Amino acid sequence: MLRPNPAVLRRLVDEYEALTAADAGRGPVETNPRARDLAYTLCVTTGTRDVRRALEAAHQWLAAASVPARETIPAPAAAEARVPAAGSA
Repeated sequence: MLRPNPAVLRRLVDEYEALTAADAGRGPVETNPRARDLAYTLCVTTGTRDVRRALEAAHQWLAAASVPARETIPAPAAAEARVPAAGSA
């Protein structure tokens, strides 16, 4: 099985866990569209069908890859912000 880039996987895990911690008092995480998207992406990335198993697998892979928490790559939106607009010099 192919494994995802550890930095990308770390970003997914960190964002999902931060979102679920923030939403803990507001109701089920499943109602948050971003949390649903992250859960789906984690499941696809880890080859699982349950977000709990996806997180377990991700944490095991990250531990094996020795990727510390919070070592992330820039989010796609941040990378796009550095590209000059068409017609600008």
